[in-house]
Amino acid sequence: MRKYFGTDGIRRIANTELTPELVYKVAKAAGYVFSKHTNHIPTILIGRDTRLSGTLIESAMVAGFLSYGANVKLLGVIPTPAVAYLTRKLKADASVVISASHNTYDFNGIKFFSNKGTKIPDSLEEEIEEVMESDKMQELIAVNDKIGVSEYREDLLDEYVYFFRKNFDNKIESLNRIDFVIGLDTANGATYKVAEKVFTALGIQYQIINNAPTGININENCGSTHLEMLKKYVIENRLSMGFAYDGDGDRCLAVDENGEEIDGDKIMAIISQYLKKQGKLANDTIVATVMSNLGLHKFAKENGLNLLQTKVGDRYVLEEMQKGGHSLGGEQSGHIILLDYNPTGDGILTSIMLIQAILEANKPASEVAKIVTLYPQVLVNAKVSTDKKYDYEKDEEIKEAINKLEEEFAGNGRVLIRPSGTEPLVRVMIEGENQEYITEKARRNC
Repeated sequence: MRKYFGTDGIRRIANTELTPELVYKVAKAAGYVFSKHTNHIPTILIGRDTRLSGTLIESAMVAGFLSYGANVKLLGVIPTPAVAYLTRKLKADASVVISASHNTYDFNGIKFFSNKGTKIPDSLEEEIEEVMESDKMQELIAVNDKIGVSEYREDLLDEYVYFFRKNFDNKIESLNRIDFVIGLDTANGATYKVAEKVFTALGIQYQIINNAPTGININENCGSTHLEMLKKYVIENRLSMGFAYDGDGDRCLAVDENGEEIDGDKIMAIISQYLKKQGKLANDTIVATVMSNLGLHKFAKENGLNLLQTKVGDRYVLEEMQKGGHSLGGEQSGHIILLDYNPTGDGILTSIMLIQAILEANKPASEVAKIVTLYPQVLVNAKVSTDKKYDYEKDEEIKEAINKLEEEFAGNGRVLIRPSGTEPLVRVMIEGENQEYITEKARRNC
């Protein structure tokens, strides 16, 4: 069992659990591992979100890399997908994002990306942990002219803006309308500056909220995890639609002109239809996780699309996409991967693709979103001992109860059981056409 890395890097309370000492060790060990796999002294990019602890964690990380002898380019406050893009563009050996994504400001985290702009595999994370726990750490000290150097490259944010201009400027110009105005909620996070740059460069009219980070207001009742403010803002200002990002900018959720949510499943349905019409939906396939709504399954079937499912987690979606050569995948939560452009979830990119689809349809966002009908879902956490939470597949009584309930649904519902990766719980999801019915079944059976 891994000691430091979880399902999405290292994420802990800053300065008490994610201490400068721990970060220093992680960086030094990572520098050694990256060097071993590239056969040269690595150059590492470092980006961060707007959390108060960001510069503290960044300083400790820089010290660790330089002490080993690795070189560092500091990108400043920048979204995760921009770091992934720049890692490939600049041919850096690896990169780090200092962020706790959608968590509150007191958390912070470390995510490593490979030279291909993808999250490093579990095997490399395990290798970094092995070095951290070994006597090898005492040997990883650069001396004299071998000490690494760092440089500030916050100007590279403009390269990310240019990426959007290069790929979307002409198309947006041909589709744009004077009456099309969007709302943006940047969650007081990593997109607070660059989102304005991108939409201004593309000539898309926007109004923006939650773009004044203080270090402690990131994700605070705003962004993709708290859509209430954006919904109200879109309605009150009569906007065409709205987009909300999370703290590090790799997620996007949307709302239509009536303030109704357009979640990740609906976003994938809309974009898949748009790409298919252009012949750009590779293999006519969407890659989603087991948590994606039954409505997305039915949409895919009715529209001649393949829907592939993976374990929960955007890294597993990406692995399946790369393995099969697919171009579109994602999660309900708004991690949408458009592999022809960037190998990670990208909130701003998702917005641009959705805007193109809606402008080309020449219909209100609410009308476009009707192409898929989502089923109600009920999630229940059932406590079980850690050593037994994976045994549900062997339990005949549980299997019989699931089969019986799914027979009652007659193809219009399902039951999904997923053990928690971090807690002594199994998460039970029941999905069906009637909210009251599935809520009662969840209460009775769990």
